[in-house]
Amino acid sequence: MRDPVAVATIVDALRQANGDSRTRLLLREGMTLETLIDALLRAPVSERDAARLMTFALESGDFEVTPDFTSRPSHLKFIYDPPNSLRVVDIVMLTESRTFSSDDIWLRLRDV
Repeated sequence: MRDPVAVATIVDALRQANGDSRTRLLLREGMTLETLIDALLRAPVSERDAARLMTFALESGDFEVTPDFTSRPSHLKFIYDPPNSLRVVDIVMLTESRTFSSDDIWLRLRDV
């Protein structure tokens, strides 16, 4: 793992939001980015750390991301509430061919 502390923080947020057994299932079978964002926004972390952890999950390599954005140009777009604040409430991925919403993007913790 590249950053075990970040992964542990994500797992803790998922456990608080979904319980232990459901979190194990989400990590093993996969979850949408929307599920992760929801858990991080409810977790006792700062808004800045929540946004950092969302980005970490997508870019670190500790999570398998589907669809794979590494093979073509893509760009993360953060959605803030309210606009011009620092409270990230959603993320979309922009590619040359389409825009992926957070419920189109799947994450699964890589086997260690």
